[in-house]
Amino acid sequence: MPRRSGLLARFKTRPLWQRIVLVLIGVLLLPYFFIFVYLLPFIHPVSTLMIGDAVTFQGYDRRWVPLDNIAPVLVKSVMVSEDGQFCYHGGVDWGEMRMLVQETLHGKSTRGGSTIPMQTVKNLFLWNSRSFVRKTLELPLAVSASFVWSKRRMMEIYLNVAEWGPGIYGIEAAARYHFKVPASKLSARQAALLAVSLPNPIDRVASKPGRGLGQLASLIQRRARNADAYIKCLYD
Repeated sequence: MPRRSGLLARFKTRPLWQRIVLVLIGVLLLPYFFIFVYLLPFIHPVSTLMIGDAVTFQGYDRRWVPLDNIAPVLVKSVMVSEDGQFCYHGGVDWGEMRMLVQETLHGKSTRGGSTIPMQTVKNLFLWNSRSFVRKTLELPLAVSASFVWSKRRMMEIYLNVAEWGPGIYGIEAAARYHFKVPASKLSARQAALLAVSLPNPIDRVASKPGRGLGQLASLIQRRARNADAYIKCLYD
């Protein structure tokens, strides 16, 4: 206790700008601490959006489910739709990132370029709106989480924190909300619709697809049929 009091006293004697810098450093390092905490399988992380819904008294529905209780066709559909190289990169698909930077510099970029690890750390620790600052914070967090977590743990967390509608988080709540079935019983069509709704789940409603969303889901459904190789890092 005296040591802690001494550290607090020294902190208070520092100039204001130094105290601000130290607090900012602490805030920036905090997610890396939680990356190690989330290694523990009985810890069920929540996203910043869930926290926002809770503190604003809006409430949310999220029902944690182990990866083994999620239909493999949903996992395949999400991977071919969101991150086909998930089993092979270390958090960031640098080839895709280079192409994205080049397209952006030429004013042609229309893609997000985010991998599943990048989306996971964004959901857990950052915010949704696109910005250079967020992307700068996102990249080292994605690499660190990929180094610490197994592929199975990464996918399990991602599928349990992803947003699938207003106040609907995680695949179990999404499956029951949109299709009235548990995540383990999702059909290939339902899985494809949920996968293609991920980039914008508020406007892309999996259970009420328009023509464009339906066609995109059909494409993902066809790709998922031949995607067993994509999920070997999760099930072998």
